[in-house]
Amino acid sequence: MTFLGPYLVACSLLLVAGLAKALRPLDTARALATLVPRVAPALLRNAVRVLALAEAALGAAAAVAPHRSLAAAVAASYLAFAVFVVFVRLRHGALASCGCFSTPDTPATWLHAVVNLALAAAAGSVSASGSPDTVLSVLARQPLDGVPLIATSALGAWLAYLMLVGLARLSAVRRTMTGIPDPLGARR
Repeated sequence: MTFLGPYLVACSLLLVAGLAKALRPLDTARALATLVPRVAPALLRNAVRVLALAEAALGAAAAVAPHRSLAAAVAASYLAFAVFVVFVRLRHGALASCGCFSTPDTPATWLHAVVNLALAAAAGSVSASGSPDTVLSVLARQPLDGVPLIATSALGAWLAYLMLVGLARLSAVRRTMTGIPDPLGARR
């Protein structure tokens, strides 16, 4: 199965981000309020919770059974996230938080859009391969029963998280402290 490692990264991030947003929907609701300002905040928070739980469920189901339709849904999710980030960057500049992992002070950056597009491409590749296998059956055919693949996928998920959250925070702090333009493209 092509791009299984990056695909597992994408599924893991959906699961973690979905659970984080379900538990703490406020930052995501604030980010979405820029697009739909007339929606009541309480309604927006509840909508974020429901969509976040669906996101987490998609991440978990798609990781276990990377069938064509689930992988396509993962790809579509990341394409939608990329479109949201690009829209916000072009229309509003950087937000205080994009709400992705329900963490404050993580502005959406151009790198964020690039990561989303890369993960969408990986999921699209898995969808195109159309493998009816489960991840467990694929791992059974891997060296050491897939332990290296799982370990590198976990590391990839952690590094992607750091790019999306940690690097965005550092960039915002750097911009605030020095007044130096942000190489990631966040505006004041």
